[in-house]
Amino acid sequence: QLQLVESGGGLVQPGGSLRLSCVASDSALEYYHIGWSRQGPGKEREGVSCISTLSSTYYADSVKGRFTISRDNAKNTVYLQMNSLKPEDAANYYCAADRGSCSVPNMRFWGKGTLVTVSS
Repeated sequence: QLQLVESGGGLVQPGGSLRLSCVASDSALEYYHIGWSRQGPGKEREGVSCISTLSSTYYADSVKGRFTISRDNAKNTVYLQMNSLKPEDAANYYCAADRGSCSVPNMRFWGKGTLVTVSS
C-alpha cells in the first residue's frame, strides 16, 4: 500500500509563493504518475496538476503559468511550486498517485492533504 504525505502548506499573502512536497513510502515512485488536487471551502475537489512517469506535466487552466510540478525520484518526492498565489487558490491540497494514468480524480492512492491559506 503506497502512502503519501504532503507538507509545505501554510498562510501566505496574495502574490506570495509556497512549495508543497509529497513524499512517498515506496522507493519505486518512478513507476507512478503523481498528481495534485485541491478542495476549497464549499467547492468540489479539482485536479490541479500531474507529472507522468516520463516527467510530462499537465496543469489546470486556473494555475497554468503560476504553478510548477516536478519530481525527484531519488528522494521519493514530488513538488508543487506555487507562485503568484491568489485568494481563490486557498484549499486543502492533496497528493495522489497511480500507475495507470495522469487522470487525477481517478488515482488510486491519496495523501491526507496540506492546507494552503491565501490571505492578507
